[in-house]
Amino acid sequence: MKKIFLIGWKDVTLAFRDRAALILMLAAPFILTLGLGFVTGHFSGSSSSGVSNIPVILINQDGGQLGNELVALFQSKDLAELVSPTVMNDYVLARQKVDGDQAVAVILIPTGFTDSIIPTGTALSAQGSPLVQIMLYTNPTQPTSVGIIKTIVDEFASRVEVGRVSGQVAVGQLLSSGLVQPQDAARLGAEIGARQASAAQNDSLITLKNAASSGATIPFDALAYMAPGMALMFLMFTVSNGGRTLLSEAAQGTLPRLLVSPTSTVQVLGGKIFGIYLTGVVQMLILILASTLLFQLTWGDPLGVLVLVLATVAAAVGWGLLITALAKTPGQVNTIGSAVMLTFGILGGSFINLNNMGAWFQMISKITPNAWGLDGFTTLGMGGRLADILQPVTALLVMGAVLFTIAVLLFNRRGIVRP
Repeated sequence: MKKIFLIGWKDVTLAFRDRAALILMLAAPFILTLGLGFVTGHFSGSSSSGVSNIPVILINQDGGQLGNELVALFQSKDLAELVSPTVMNDYVLARQKVDGDQAVAVILIPTGFTDSIIPTGTALSAQGSPLVQIMLYTNPTQPTSVGIIKTIVDEFASRVEVGRVSGQVAVGQLLSSGLVQPQDAARLGAEIGARQASAAQNDSLITLKNAASSGATIPFDALAYMAPGMALMFLMFTVSNGGRTLLSEAAQGTLPRLLVSPTSTVQVLGGKIFGIYLTGVVQMLILILASTLLFQLTWGDPLGVLVLVLATVAAAVGWGLLITALAKTPGQVNTIGSAVMLTFGILGGSFINLNNMGAWFQMISKITPNAWGLDGFTTLGMGGRLADILQPVTALLVMGAVLFTIAVLLFNRRGIVRP
């Protein structure tokens, strides 16, 4: 274990002595983050986060309990500084305002939305018909603001769905136990659904402010939403550069000399991989600490941030090792690594908001550590805790383990780690 640590630490010190590598590891993401700070108004001297008073249009054709509740949510005090809602009746005119850059999104609540979830009266006979869905028409030129609006609507829809499913489960259990007659099931389900919705109406469905330990509130910061994307993209350079050095040492004879010394193959390979991993962790922590001190960014729960960094770097190292195992020369690692870095940056949301892309694009993005990592950092930045990021952390660890196993098998097959 000591030899693994020493080999890994030696590689870390060498990586941070390489000026060219330092530029792409730290300087490039730092400069891009600085640029984003000016773009979002973070350094304008105002207290605003750069994202406020987002113009959104609501068209409530439903008129029912849930439709009115969604309108009330956007008009609530919790979102007063973040969104600027306007209620209209003309959907065509509302879309024209979005197309003319006068609004970020139109939220259309169709007729029958409430009745499709909480059927009452004659609507009880229509149970089993497809749910009426909220429609969202957005402005693609404002991805960050659109992402925030979509998050609010998605959170509302999730709470409504929980209430609907809870009602179905409760009625099913009552039917199976014989406590309610089949002819009364529909009426009882509607009553339970209505109570669930009423209870949800009295709760704050969503807030984009984080409660600090002192009780003060921290406003949502657009820079904190985008800065992790830059750090994650350049993390891919770090891990692919680590793989390049592994092949370089194999070609130069340094690695074979280590293997014929009183050091096992497992210790050598473990030390090299540990060095790549530790370099990535140090890179991420430096960027997080620097942005916290210089930009006053709030990354969220420290424990959650640390766990997410460790998991994200593990997944990124897995991709770096796979690239190394497939490449034949150090130059190929550089070429493939740069291409993967940019591709994963696009797929993972470093340049575009994934909420604006189709379902197929969002599904493909899940092969990247960038998408999972950005999802976790965004959750933490908006007040989430470690328990709220278990899904991305688990996905990243599984990704890293699978890719690591494949890479090691390819290393053994090619004889890269043989004396």
